[in-house]
Amino acid sequence: MEYSVAGSEPIIMTLDAGGTNFIFSAIQQYNEVIEPIRLTPHKDDLEKCLGNIIRGFEQVQSQLKAPAAAISFAFPGPADYPNGIIGDLPNLNAFRGGVALGPILQAHFNIPVFINNDANLFAYGEALFGFLPTMNESLKKAHSPKRFRHLIGITLGTGFGVGLVANNQLITGDNSSGGEGWLLRNRVDPAYNVEEHLSGAGIQRSYAQKAALNIAEVGMPKDIGDIAKGLSAGNRAAAIATYDDFGLVLGEALATLITLFDGLVVLGGGIAGAFDLFAPSMFAALHSKFKLHHDGEINRVIQHVFNLEDAKDKAIFLKGKRKTLSIPGTDRSITYDYFQRTGVGCSKHSTSHMIGLGAYALALQQLRE
Repeated sequence: MEYSVAGSEPIIMTLDAGGTNFIFSAIQQYNEVIEPIRLTPHKDDLEKCLGNIIRGFEQVQSQLKAPAAAISFAFPGPADYPNGIIGDLPNLNAFRGGVALGPILQAHFNIPVFINNDANLFAYGEALFGFLPTMNESLKKAHSPKRFRHLIGITLGTGFGVGLVANNQLITGDNSSGGEGWLLRNRVDPAYNVEEHLSGAGIQRSYAQKAALNIAEVGMPKDIGDIAKGLSAGNRAAAIATYDDFGLVLGEALATLITLFDGLVVLGGGIAGAFDLFAPSMFAALHSKFKLHHDGEINRVIQHVFNLEDAKDKAIFLKGKRKTLSIPGTDRSITYDYFQRTGVGCSKHSTSHMIGLGAYALALQQLRE
């Protein structure tokens, strides 16, 4: 997919820093200009980790036909992103106590360095170039007056990441902690946060408990997914129950996020590939009800939440419900879509690519300010 940008065309070096891989690249005019480079994080050794970050950008730099204008990349929170200081990371133990990563890189490469949360940049990429404009274009083609301007981006992988974008603006908060959805309460195990279920390790742990296995005997989340689908040998009932619980916890977390933020939801990350396994229980949670003391019920979420991966559901979502009202005292009328709704769907792009686009767009914004 190609994008254009007015004015100059700076090259921005990028990094998707996950707990499993560091993926380096470079983007110019919203297109990757080199093949991504993967290096090991060395997440428990700060010297090796910093060495690989510098080495990765040096390898990118060596392949560029012109000097890079800046470095812009994703790092898992918490952090003081405006100052480039990385704090205590649950998935990268080497950064315990705080590391001035931005200033280190700026001193080494002598160019501006911008760092943000990986889920933030994923959401920003999807809001500007992916899920949000695609859905709005579909609404336009369906002749609907409805348009969406808010997006909740979710990354499902090593951890549970949340990014929020409103009117093309990334919501980061006063402490760079906006959208820390991993700290929502876990519906299945209320003593824990949701990431204890909504992560690769959480799926492995859940399956091990349900199948009465030692965690060392359990495969990767995809292996457990294959067992649930009947494609591999194993405790299928335990695997299905594992993804049912995953969907239940995710659905409750999304219900809270949608209630507070009111936007479309896009899922990315490796575990989003198991959508068919966890979607039924996820939507059951989203469509659940609260009881009232006078024996009534109210919907858990005010908006109707559609499955945008289902053709029939998506068609209803796009059609909406329209009403024409006369304007008293005039001979005019107004037609509006009164159906309060939102939807959940999966990204149609690689998560790393959308993070890269988000990092590039954010760097351009910062360079032009």
